[in-house]
Amino acid sequence: MRLRSLFTTSAGILTSRIFGFVRDLLMASILGANIYSDIFFVAFKLPNLFRRIFAEGAFVQSFLPTFIVSKHRSVFAVAILVRFFLFLTFASFAVTLFSEPVTDLIAIGFDDETVKAAAPLVAINFYYLDLIFLVTFLSALLQYREHFATTAFGTTLLNLSMITALVLFRHDPPSRIVYALSFAVLAGGLLQLLLHLWTIRKKGLDRLLVGGFLHLRKKRDAVREDIHRFSKAFFPSVLGNSTAQISSFIDTWLASFLVGGSISWLFYANRLFQLPLALFAIAASTALFPTISKLLKQKRIEEAQRETGRIFWILFALLGGASAVAVILSEEIVKLLFERGAFTPEDTASTAGILVMYIAGLLPFGLAKLFSLWLYASHRQGEAAAISARSLGVNILFSLLLIGPMEASGLALASSVGGWVLFWLTAKAVGREIFFDIMRSKQIPHALGFIALSAAAAWGIRGVVETW
Repeated sequence: MRLRSLFTTSAGILTSRIFGFVRDLLMASILGANIYSDIFFVAFKLPNLFRRIFAEGAFVQSFLPTFIVSKHRSVFAVAILVRFFLFLTFASFAVTLFSEPVTDLIAIGFDDETVKAAAPLVAINFYYLDLIFLVTFLSALLQYREHFATTAFGTTLLNLSMITALVLFRHDPPSRIVYALSFAVLAGGLLQLLLHLWTIRKKGLDRLLVGGFLHLRKKRDAVREDIHRFSKAFFPSVLGNSTAQISSFIDTWLASFLVGGSISWLFYANRLFQLPLALFAIAASTALFPTISKLLKQKRIEEAQRETGRIFWILFALLGGASAVAVILSEEIVKLLFERGAFTPEDTASTAGILVMYIAGLLPFGLAKLFSLWLYASHRQGEAAAISARSLGVNILFSLLLIGPMEASGLALASSVGGWVLFWLTAKAVGREIFFDIMRSKQIPHALGFIALSAAAAWGIRGVVETW
């Protein structure tokens, strides 16, 4: 894997997250942490859950290995595109027709009046999933060509669209602002799709898609085995890649029983947790996956192991350093980013406490993401799914145990406990020999030194802030 791909992906994710924090800053200032922000976050939760599952693993890690070995790549790609898009379109119409029952399921603690207010927004936001699937499909083709920039930087368009809506409607009632945000979500998805279509044409991949559509009927039977292989891999991949997202979804569901504002505190804390996870772990796994898939297909195991080990210690140092900084400066970070307007000091304290609990799981979630590449590239999606199911079960158990004494912070801590279980089981499945070979690396002192330096710098910054 070229480090250029990693840095390109990280730069794109960083740009998107910077605009995402601007969006969250404006949202916290204009809406605060109350029932209206809770309603929007619930409405956006379902499509965002599936977006993360699709965009950050399940689809690409099932599609790409099969696409690489397929003898009729264009027909296979188009067959998958048509099947998924038709299914998602039907699902979107179903959510529109049954928006209130769906809202009841994802925010069971809401009363009838709040459910009625949130249901139309749930229906609007769900159509974002149709758009983002098309984006994810096109990004998979671009990843095959080892082009990552469009997808990495393209996510910025969603944040820009939502920022525009917040600025234009900032003086309107909150009930109208959440509708503007929902339509802005769809506009952002459409802009991402148009950008990817332009890049696909520029890279000459449009001919592959056109050829697939032209020969789909004649060669449908020729790709039947490929479709079966993909389907067999995809559904386990959904669970295998979605532990953190399902955990966040469960947090929202359980938090709807807690005091008002709890859902928003969890959202803002999770956003901060997701920044280093996306910037380092997801960027690394996205850039590394095509390389690992091709190397394992060619039986070049030792080379794949070297690539993984090289990235492991870089990722360990970056995630460890980010964890130290986030724990030490949790309250200062939240205050700097969100405490203004309707977001109060009490909201800052609550969000910071939850952030610390989430950060306890940053390192294991990130490293598990890296090791899981071997399972997906080797078509071991079922094994990855079983590991994720066990991790999720631990998460749910601890959520129920901790929500009483710790409230929202307990939900975040339960997620981190599940992350450690996920990491250990994933590393074990990849192979103890591979894992311990990586752990015996001479890069350990450098990684630990970087983490210690990050912690010292954070303590220094905290001391200066407290002095002021």
